[in-house]
Amino acid sequence: MSEHTYIRVLWLHGAPSDPVDLWSELDRNRFETRKLEIFRDGTIGYACATETAGGSRLGTVPVPSLAEIAADKQFQLVVISRSAFEHRWNTRNSNASSSR
Repeated sequence: MSEHTYIRVLWLHGAPSDPVDLWSELDRNRFETRKLEIFRDGTIGYACATETAGGSRLGTVPVPSLAEIAADKQFQLVVISRSAFEHRWNTRNSNASSSR
């Protein structure tokens, strides 16, 4: 079993102040270790143990199961590869926001 799970969740809503594209690296207990929050205008917030930007913070409780996320109609769940997450993580500063 892999040490981490990588997910991408598209959040279907109309609130301009909330992210619409969420990328998360989860540990074996389903806690976020890194996350990206992409907003409708293209700005990116992110968080990990050592840095944050754009008001993003790591969650303090485990992320729900994949089945629970997929069952909620406001979310579209995509299980992604580590390499896809790493690529997106490594390009996070191109649109990061420090003022959100």
